[in-house]
Amino acid sequence: MFTIGCHLSASKGYLHMGKEALSIGASTFQYFSRNPRGGAARPVDPEDCAALRAWMADHAMPVILAHAPYTLNACSADPALREFAENVMREDLRTMEYLPGNLYNFHPGSHVGQGGETAVEQISGLLNRVLWPEQQTTVLLEAMSGKGSEVGRTFEELRAIIDRVSLQEKMGVCLDTCHVYAAGYDVVNHLDEVLAAFDRIIGLSRLKAIHLNDSMTPFDSHKDRHEKIGAGTLGADAIRRIINHPLLRDLPFFLETPNELDGYAAEIALLKSWRED
Repeated sequence: MFTIGCHLSASKGYLHMGKEALSIGASTFQYFSRNPRGGAARPVDPEDCAALRAWMADHAMPVILAHAPYTLNACSADPALREFAENVMREDLRTMEYLPGNLYNFHPGSHVGQGGETAVEQISGLLNRVLWPEQQTTVLLEAMSGKGSEVGRTFEELRAIIDRVSLQEKMGVCLDTCHVYAAGYDVVNHLDEVLAAFDRIIGLSRLKAIHLNDSMTPFDSHKDRHEKIGAGTLGADAIRRIINHPLLRDLPFFLETPNELDGYAAEIALLKSWRED
């Protein structure tokens, strides 16, 4: 099964997102756990969550992904912002238990001059405080482009965070194709080598999702600028290889390209046409 979807708005509820995904040919979807630029979360509606779970079962939708807000910075130099990040993640993960067995993704953050080692300790410390043994959600560290003091540009940095988490079985990684290309991993010309490095450093068993985006900026630019599929510096051929690679093809792919709903529908149809049996 080709599990492909895009980012949808949660403003009309969980079941609405499931139906909206199906209407554009998607077999999964991603959504923000709360306002992406703020801190407010919608009240939990257990009935809506239960309706989505039943709908997913009826329509063979295997997994969905909740994305933490951009304001969450687990390694901020400001203790108040780190406390905010911890409160947000703790609340989000409790909410995710109404949708058990799914994924929660977050940007590791920016250390803002503290240094990478301090950032790794702060991020892993937060995870050790908010994860609990019975939780049914897998938390994903997103691989980043490395702009500014951003943490998570290298596989080694992601591995260092995971190594310091007690409940490592609750952890995974989300690779963003735009981010890793901008970070200096050449998925256009050396995809096999990049995946071999990921497997050696982190382990492919921890790779749980792909953010499928083209890039407006060139290789090793350390800039996070998503582009529509085939219109950027990765290009159509590289993206075709990514979605068909034997080590990646069974993962869920989530589009975060600059599109409205009709644009996502067109990209999903295009990607399906590129999929090899």
